[in-house]
Amino acid sequence: MNKEETILKIAIAAIQNEGKAILQLEQYLNPDFEKIIALLYQTKGRIVVSGIGKSAIVAQKIVATLNSTGTPSLFMHAADAIHGDLGMIQDNDTVLIISKSGDSPEIKVLVPLIKNFGNTIIGMVGNTHSYLATHADHLINTTINEEACPNNLAPTTSTTAQMVMGDVVSIAIMYLRGFKSEDFARYHPGGTLGRKLYLTVNDLYQNNEKPLVYENASIKEVIIEISKKRMGATAVLNSKEELVGIITDGDIRRLLEQTDSIQHISASSIVNKNVKTISEKALAIDALEMMRANDINQLIVVQDHQYAGMVHIHEIIKEGII
Repeated sequence: MNKEETILKIAIAAIQNEGKAILQLEQYLNPDFEKIIALLYQTKGRIVVSGIGKSAIVAQKIVATLNSTGTPSLFMHAADAIHGDLGMIQDNDTVLIISKSGDSPEIKVLVPLIKNFGNTIIGMVGNTHSYLATHADHLINTTINEEACPNNLAPTTSTTAQMVMGDVVSIAIMYLRGFKSEDFARYHPGGTLGRKLYLTVNDLYQNNEKPLVYENASIKEVIIEISKKRMGATAVLNSKEELVGIITDGDIRRLLEQTDSIQHISASSIVNKNVKTISEKALAIDALEMMRANDINQLIVVQDHQYAGMVHIHEIIKEGII
């Protein structure tokens, strides 16, 4: 077996190891876990998450997930805690301590100090007979069979199990909170995610030209309007200013392929009445999904059931939400 084959074999084995460990976590979810989630949800203060070594890094990720989903949390390094950072913990806080062994010296010092404060301790631990497991008020089991590390030493599968269980905790609390995408948007206003959750059709179409012709417009007038307004299409209205449909540059090309004489053709002859419309209040990402689903590049924007303008897929692409 050459080196490349060996590397692939090791990589596949590592993935399988960690995958099995994740699936094994399911057996640790029981009524006690439900009580823990209820306790965390009902916490009047913050959830303080602590750990040492690689578990401390996992703790930081869990804190980030909890905060971003509406649960006030903070990270406290177990080593720093016993050198002054215990002041972070307030009376109404619940403390989640993460450890694979549950017997680290820092953990053994930290647990009784927190107990003296009167705060509830939840241990997330991979050894149910450890100091942390037996002294915590509640236990989240993250036991694994072995690390993905060839020497069964480096925290690999164990930290994956911790990370997944942290996600499970966060998702369960989200469910109890009834946390929706609108709530999520409040905590993610920036970047691509923020634009997906905040950017509306109204933010896009306002500065666009508003192409329109009436049903009796000649084909020449239709072509001029489409070319002039540069939206690749024009809306068609009737004499009551009601939206009848849309004509795209593609409709014009198909018409020219079918006939040589177009002077007698009016907008009403080629208008597509099966027009797709969207509210100006709709999210831009929803507009994009509608365009994709119908294989179109433009949407008619309506406001109070009246034609308000047009939005093009290129504008959504420019915003970087895809």
